[in-house]
Amino acid sequence: MITNPLISRLECLRPISDEDKALIMTSFKAKSLKEGDYLLHPNSMCRELFFICKGIVRIIRNDDGNEITHFFLKENQFCTILRSFNEEIIAVEGIQSACDTDVLYIRKENLLSLYKEIPYMEGLIDKITQQTLLDKIELRNRYLGKDSTDRYKLFITEQADIATRVALSDIASYLCITQQSLSRIRKNMR
Repeated sequence: MITNPLISRLECLRPISDEDKALIMTSFKAKSLKEGDYLLHPNSMCRELFFICKGIVRIIRNDDGNEITHFFLKENQFCTILRSFNEEIIAVEGIQSACDTDVLYIRKENLLSLYKEIPYMEGLIDKITQQTLLDKIELRNRYLGKDSTDRYKLFITEQADIATRVALSDIASYLCITQQSLSRIRKNMR
């Protein structure tokens, strides 16, 4: 019986035969990253779909020389720059490891071949991807209209597991506040 985080995630949506599990696992490759390593550099084309087995990655963008964290993704989530991956265009965003991270990845051409061999796989990936996008939008909308202190309080409540594992500078950029402001907020909360 083949079991790993990717298979477990897919099986949340439907049972998968041992034969299909083996095919899925031979299609994905493993990669380990240290904090700060890039899965995708900004201003390049995203040709891979990643599945996070361990760790946290962040979607980043460079705005006027400042690196901004747009989202954090963690274990049991797929990650890619979807528009770049689907349309084969350059992504302004990048994907960077926010802590030591282990991922499984598959190149787009191999994923398309996998879809031909396991037709239901495309529906599974699409369903998970759509739910992830909806969850990200819902989470970001909760931050709207809040001051920096309330954004931080929401972050440590809603994303407590991430808050303890990533750099404060990454949290500050995600919350759109300076590191100094974040330090002051944290000090005042003690």
